[in-house]
Amino acid sequence: MTSQTTPPMTENVDTARGLGFAVSAYLMWGVLPLYLKVVSHIPALEVVAHRVIWSVPLAAGLLIVLRRTGDLRAALRSPRTLAMACLTAALITVNWSIYVWAVAEGRALDAALGYYINPLFSVFLGAVLLRERLDRAQIAAIALAVAAVVILTVEAGGLPWAALGLTLSWGFYAFFKKWLPVGPNQGFLLEVLILLIPALGYAGYLGTTGTGHFLATGTGDTLLLLGCGVITAVPLIVYANGAKLLRLSTIGILQYIAPTFIFLAAVFVFGEPMGRARMIAFPMIWAALVIYSVAMLRQSRRRRRA
Repeated sequence: MTSQTTPPMTENVDTARGLGFAVSAYLMWGVLPLYLKVVSHIPALEVVAHRVIWSVPLAAGLLIVLRRTGDLRAALRSPRTLAMACLTAALITVNWSIYVWAVAEGRALDAALGYYINPLFSVFLGAVLLRERLDRAQIAAIALAVAAVVILTVEAGGLPWAALGLTLSWGFYAFFKKWLPVGPNQGFLLEVLILLIPALGYAGYLGTTGTGHFLATGTGDTLLLLGCGVITAVPLIVYANGAKLLRLSTIGILQYIAPTFIFLAAVFVFGEPMGRARMIAFPMIWAALVIYSVAMLRQSRRRRRA
């Protein structure tokens, strides 16, 4: 029997369960470079293909357990939803490929930089594409981030393409993902299902030409590639369940956990050099994020009072 009353909206409050889920997800993303460094002898595209292939059974199993497969079937029947999912799937593939390549090539610091800049780029996207007004603090934060990128560009003689590629691909992915009319778990499965055919095709090609690592170079590489599904699907699923139990401002602060761990791994585990430009640019980015975070928290308090 259907109720005629409007269902109560979820309270915009932080919960201990949501905090536990979100922090766990960001910590898993933060230590992900350690795993990617172990598979750095495998080409980035092969790693990405196996991230897709082995994410499918995990994501599908979760939906079956939750009995939410009906939403996925409805999405598969909608041309508009499929088109939007193809776009987000393409963007996440670009993001994963750059990230895997950056860690393998000793550019984890660029990856950290890219993910630090990302929230500021999202604010910029909101201003440009959604006509959202920026306050002075947000403008100052974005200006600081741009200045940091200019310093890195001048010092290196070229743009930090890995950092910018990660910022752009994840920023646009997050933007378009907001408009994907399915839940986060269903959306993730839809994306990897779309990517499954090209991923299987590429993995099959590598197998037939003898250039692949799956079932070809001993059990070590095979297990590592199988594990790519776990390191991809589990943090996303945990995050999706935590995000809905937290305020947006809280999520905004927590998202700095992952790039901070990436930064620490790059410097203290991988031994990547900071260099003069990075020693100037990273504090500028951190200052920009402090300005942005303070402004975001003030806005959140004003909304709650209103």
